[in-house]
Amino acid sequence: MAHLISKSRRLLEKRILFSAILDGRSKVSSVFQSRMIPAAGFCGGKLEAGDTILVGPRGGRFKSIKSGEQVQFFPSSSSSDEDDHHDDDITEGLDFPGGRVTFTPQKSFISESSAKRVPCYRVLDDDGYIIRGSEIEQVSKEVAVKMYTGMVTIQTMDNIFYEAQRQGRISFYLTSSGEEAIGIASAAALMPDDVVLPQYREPGVLLWRGFTLQEFANQCFGNKQDYGKGRQMPIHYGSKKHNYMTISSPIATQLPQAAGAAYSLKMDKKEACVVAYTGDGGTSEGDFHAALNFAAVMEVPVVFICRNNGWAISTPTTEQFRSDGIVVRGQAYGIRSIRVDGNDALAVYGAISTARKMAISEKKPILVEALTYRVGHHSTSDDSTKYRTVNEIEHWKTARSPIARYRKWVQRNGWWSDEAESQLRGDIRKQVLQAIQLADRTEKPPLEQLFTDVYEDFPSNLREQEKSLRETIRRHPQDYPPDVPV
Repeated sequence: MAHLISKSRRLLEKRILFSAILDGRSKVSSVFQSRMIPAAGFCGGKLEAGDTILVGPRGGRFKSIKSGEQVQFFPSSSSSDEDDHHDDDITEGLDFPGGRVTFTPQKSFISESSAKRVPCYRVLDDDGYIIRGSEIEQVSKEVAVKMYTGMVTIQTMDNIFYEAQRQGRISFYLTSSGEEAIGIASAAALMPDDVVLPQYREPGVLLWRGFTLQEFANQCFGNKQDYGKGRQMPIHYGSKKHNYMTISSPIATQLPQAAGAAYSLKMDKKEACVVAYTGDGGTSEGDFHAALNFAAVMEVPVVFICRNNGWAISTPTTEQFRSDGIVVRGQAYGIRSIRVDGNDALAVYGAISTARKMAISEKKPILVEALTYRVGHHSTSDDSTKYRTVNEIEHWKTARSPIARYRKWVQRNGWWSDEAESQLRGDIRKQVLQAIQLADRTEKPPLEQLFTDVYEDFPSNLREQEKSLRETIRRHPQDYPPDVPV
């Protein structure tokens, strides 16, 4: 192999010789002036007419090779020529645009999954006691009690609204049973200016921000007081006032939107962040990966919260992915991540509070995986006992209830009592029933509102559709709800 004094020259020579072989050339004028070398292979070849070149082993004597002579340019692996083995080459690297990469002579494959699973941040044990050595975010009595009443409110509302659907009073419903701590505690850690893009098990966030039970009921019944004017499915809440984007049924579509919204906050230099929620099933969608990559590359203040409740409708996590849950995916995209006990309200509050501060101060995304369990059916269209046991459900409902655990801690601090518990549940039940009764009696939106709020100037095709619909209703009045003004 041609010998050059400096390492950079040796590397340059190697590249020139390899390039020439790939080009299939058989002539060489000068290593410094041409890429042409013998095409006879790696063991050498015959030079043809042209200038001579200098070759020789490292530390050896140079010699001229003239036309017609043969020379071994690339010694075989068995060659004792020390020029074939450079120990210092091992430490060489490549200054790649994404960062310097160090070379290694070993074939090192990254493990498919670490044997040691990522630990789960927890503050309260199952009996509501603070775990020794826990890093705790301080919570005032006012906030602590509000968090508890919020979880009980969501639980009560879910139970009654679910029964209302079973009675045929609303068309669809979906609960947050067993996951109440994630919505309420994460909301408590946010500020009003933070923008929320939810999935569909985050009514607790909206409740915390001031959405009333009556507003929840109006949306589920689709009456004229509903902000969506009855044009959305039940539980697809939204509130511009509370920076809570309207829920959409397609899974994970809100995640890339969240990255974009966070980019706008960054451009406006606002001291706020975007918080986007999804479930474990949502992370199996391509939008999840697109969102994380976009957020990381653009360095935007967004907190992605994944409720890993073990089930994507009827598909368990074991059939969704082989990685250590969701938390490890953040690292692949260059995002700091944390796993938290989603049934521990204090842990969720602390994790989201810190994640929010990091996202805003550093203008970078954060991924939070909250481990929990979906106690209820996926929705009123599902019977989860077809794919999981009743015993499994009951275990999580009783032994690992986030509400029961948090209540023990609040009550142990002297901020709650059995009397307050009885009073709270009675009052909330009464308020929810009243909200349902009023929402049920409230008139539905008029038919023409089905076609409004999209175009400023009403297009002809929509006029034709409205006319056709009215004619259909006149021909088949028995098939149209009598309480909707035509």
